[in-house]
Amino acid sequence: MYEAIFIPEWISAPSKDIINQPDLQVYVKDFGKNKGDLCLVAQVSDKIVSAVWVRIMNDYGHIDNETPSFAISLLKEYRNYGIGTELIKQMLMKLKLAGYK
Repeated sequence: MYEAIFIPEWISAPSKDIINQPDLQVYVKDFGKNKGDLCLVAQVSDKIVSAVWVRIMNDYGHIDNETPSFAISLLKEYRNYGIGTELIKQMLMKLKLAGYK
């Protein structure tokens, strides 16, 4: 989840324990127990290098209680290869098939 946090270049990266803060835990706490919790990952050899996950939650991008919010995490060394784009496309297809607008 740490790699999903946007950190502008001019700001020092926070410590990795920031992911334990309650306003970030909303993205992962009890994931899979709620309707609409979906996740896809990209794996290289035995290493998960990216994940995209969606859930209906009251987060920064909350639209309504019928629209899932997206989160994506991609290890820096695997960026700019289209991995994240492909995961997003696959998740959008999955959401459309599930009946989400």
